[in-house]
Amino acid sequence: MRIPKKTALILGLVVIVAAAATWTLTRAPQAKPSANITVPVKVVSVIQQDVPRYVSGIGSVLSLHSVVIRPQIDGILTKLLVKEGQLVKEGDLLATLDDRSIQASLAQAKAQLAQSQAQLQVAEVDLKRYKLLTVDNGISKQTYDQQQALVNQLKATAQGNQAAISAAQVQLSYTQIRSPVTGRVGIRAVDEGNFLRMSDAQGLFSVTQIDPIAVEFSLPQQMLPTLQGLLSSSLPAPVSAFLGDDGHSGLLLGEGHLTLIDNQVAAGTGTIKAKAEFSNKGQKLWPGQLVNIKIQTALERGALVVPPVVVQRGLDNYFVYRVKGNGVEVVPVQMAYQDSDLNIISGVQAGDVLVSDGQSRLKPNSRIEVQGQAKLADRQATLESKP
Repeated sequence: MRIPKKTALILGLVVIVAAAATWTLTRAPQAKPSANITVPVKVVSVIQQDVPRYVSGIGSVLSLHSVVIRPQIDGILTKLLVKEGQLVKEGDLLATLDDRSIQASLAQAKAQLAQSQAQLQVAEVDLKRYKLLTVDNGISKQTYDQQQALVNQLKATAQGNQAAISAAQVQLSYTQIRSPVTGRVGIRAVDEGNFLRMSDAQGLFSVTQIDPIAVEFSLPQQMLPTLQGLLSSSLPAPVSAFLGDDGHSGLLLGEGHLTLIDNQVAAGTGTIKAKAEFSNKGQKLWPGQLVNIKIQTALERGALVVPPVVVQRGLDNYFVYRVKGNGVEVVPVQMAYQDSDLNIISGVQAGDVLVSDGQSRLKPNSRIEVQGQAKLADRQATLESKP
């Protein structure tokens, strides 16, 4: 018996529906994804404190006084009285030159002065005698005037001899080379026994002041009003110098204060030069050394402070995840200041608990589990139980 085509189609559909129903009823039930999965996070509290603001730059250490020691007269270097690297004070004797010819010139000038003074003494005695004789016309007025001229001439000669003595004494002082500044002696370029000339550009060595010392640095020209305000303040602006990237990975070399701003902006770079002075008793700062500097430009009082990892960047603004019960909420915040250590924000309150780690898995109203510390309720109970 042949089954009609329409009846066969209906029977086929019935079989398919029955098979689907059987599979649905017999398959193992699967667990539905939970809508309340807890996300492990770490949290921190918003702290209110005074926060100094800083600006950073790269500077070069400069000596306040650095002098190349050169002879002021030609002569043989007879003695070197200091060693390389030795600390000397202003006025200390560093070296001596052969002074025998100058000593001879000085003795000759003194002898000439004595001769002129003796001649002047005789001339003055004659002048007094001639003056008495002119009263009763014992001598002519011309003779008296000639004697007066001779006295004036001998006085001028004596003054010239005295000037020659002073010049010889100055030349003699140049044979003793003294330090013009307090500092450290550099590498010696000339040994004892060499003939030195005033025209020698190299010099004997240098004396460089180490303590105090300066650091010169450049900042963007936009910082000019800030620097001017710091200089006009009654309190000196603190400046720190580091060897390294910043205050954490770098070594603190010294702490000083801002002393001056250059009188013009560098047109090619758009920067302004400034200088800070440092006490350098430990001699950690060295002339020519490159250092990183940090200047305290302001002090934010009562600022709301969080670690940088707390603040998240959205498409249009900054935000944080604030703990609310067992979940979190998204709170927009404004960034007032940021550096590698902390961020100053507004839009939250002191004591608010914010998520510091695990934000990538969070969304509004997510349930959380605080890791790395006691739960907030337990921690609060512990604090309240303390006397």
